[in-house]
Amino acid sequence: MNKSEIIEKVNDFLTNEIEIDKDLIAPEALLTKDLGIDSLDVVDIIVIVEETFGVKIKGEELKTVKTLGEFYDFIESKLK
Repeated sequence: MNKSEIIEKVNDFLTNEIEIDKDLIAPEALLTKDLGIDSLDVVDIIVIVEETFGVKIKGEELKTVKTLGEFYDFIESKLK
């Protein structure tokens, strides 16, 4: 899966499952401040990512991920 496919899938579930406004989604968007993602959303996102991409994620792995762009990169690294 290439980076553009990852971005498309992530953006799709952020807008449809987590209900984030499509206009807010940008690589430089801060997950908590700009997108309003809270700890409950993180749990949902982990489940969705694991099911969508077939990877396992530990919650502490996401502690260094601050922006949506970093999140795309994180998923890409898990797929390698």
